[in-house]
Amino acid sequence: DAKKIPLLYVSDLGTGDVYIYAYRTGVLKGKLTGFNRPWGLCTDKSGNVYVTDNAATQLRKYAHGGTKPIATLKDPGETPGGCAVDPTTGDLAVANVGTLGSEPGDVAIYRKGRGPRRTFKDRGISYYEYCAYDNQGNLFIDGQKAGTFAFAELPAGSSAFTDIDLSAGIQFAGGVEWDGAHVAVGDYVKEKIDEFDIGPSGATEVGSTPLNGATFAVQFSIDGSKVISPDANGADVLFWNYPAGGSPTSTLKGLQTPWGVTVSPAD
Repeated sequence: DAKKIPLLYVSDLGTGDVYIYAYRTGVLKGKLTGFNRPWGLCTDKSGNVYVTDNAATQLRKYAHGGTKPIATLKDPGETPGGCAVDPTTGDLAVANVGTLGSEPGDVAIYRKGRGPRRTFKDRGISYYEYCAYDNQGNLFIDGQKAGTFAFAELPAGSSAFTDIDLSAGIQFAGGVEWDGAHVAVGDYVKEKIDEFDIGPSGATEVGSTPLNGATFAVQFSIDGSKVISPDANGADVLFWNYPAGGSPTSTLKGLQTPWGVTVSPAD
């Protein structure tokens, strides 16, 4: 019945697998195997799920509820991290943390989620972590440079990044999501998510969601009034009300080092 219900995908660095759960009940439905280091997860409008393999320089695409890849995208020489799909074009963006030679990374964009692949660099970021598109096709990305948090926007149709000062005291770049109204940016040292309005004049913080109980909440996924995040050091996945946050409302146990999550709606 997995293809007919919403699913939660969780990548686990400890086992090297991606686990598939019934989103509403937490029942394990299956797993995806054969990865070297499954890292970031993202979903397109059709419910297809992309998995970045950080150590294999590639991404795999799976149909909702499917266990065999329907496509494999090469990311040569790179170590892919977070990913996101443009709701306006179907383009797939991948934040490449760095290269296999330990050089600064970049952002790779695959047209229509297939190719050809183009890469973009921002002078203000050395190590790219996570990314998200808003509903107009603008791409937002976070990362680090010289040990300092960095954030930038690649406007729709542009080939040049705009660096943005969030001024929110974010210590280390966590996940980035579009929550339907704001850009949400995680900090997996301070265990929080900050929400921003971002426009031509810069960024304005409009809220903050404390992720109490988390110990290394890296990539998160926002689904309406819920936010889900791996708790890497706690070996579980936690659920909170969004944007209120606070104490978790439920916990999914039985993992080793959960790292990425995404929700795929019913097929």
